[in-house]
Amino acid sequence: MPDRIRMVVCDDHTLVREGLRRVLLEDPAIDVIADVGTSADVIEACRRHRPDIVLLDVTLPDGSGIAAIQKITEVSPDSRILMLTMHEDVAYLREAFAEGAMGYVLKAAADVELLHAVHEVRRGVRYVHPTLGAALLEPPPVQAGEGALVSNLSEREKEILRYLSLGYTNPEMAEMLSLSVRTVETYRWRLQQKVGLRSRAELVRLAREAGLVQ
Repeated sequence: MPDRIRMVVCDDHTLVREGLRRVLLEDPAIDVIADVGTSADVIEACRRHRPDIVLLDVTLPDGSGIAAIQKITEVSPDSRILMLTMHEDVAYLREAFAEGAMGYVLKAAADVELLHAVHEVRRGVRYVHPTLGAALLEPPPVQAGEGALVSNLSEREKEILRYLSLGYTNPEMAEMLSLSVRTVETYRWRLQQKVGLRSRAELVRLAREAGLVQ
């Protein structure tokens, strides 16, 4: 009898985790050994349990699930990461695979394709939701300077970039914009993926050269 697939599930919504657990446990080859709701908790669960597969949401209350991939692989090098998300933007997909994820499943299709994706990833085969597979093969768009980078941002993302360049923290921006801190973090992470910059210093330079601040 083949070894069972030991899994950790991470999603910030309890009801979603319960639903995922039910779907996964329909397969007698799968054990869900832990389910958690934050980046910190999934890293600790992986350190403790060393799962075969981690089912990981892209957006979590304490940061990006994609940003947690490196730490997960540090504490549990043999674990394979299967991302679960509502985001169909190929930028998230590229970033997840660049960080070491093995699969990418959309929440809208999880009840249909999740078990297949788990078994593919367990075999060491990269899995991509079918509608995103073709997009992954396309080269990322080439930008032509700072203005072009900023032109790809939404108005809200430009607003976040401007406040970041002025030194405001995430909680301060959340209060000024009447948003939750988590929503601000999501906008910030998204704009960083679009412009390909990570440090505040780089973002400040971009905002100045694009004319968002003086």
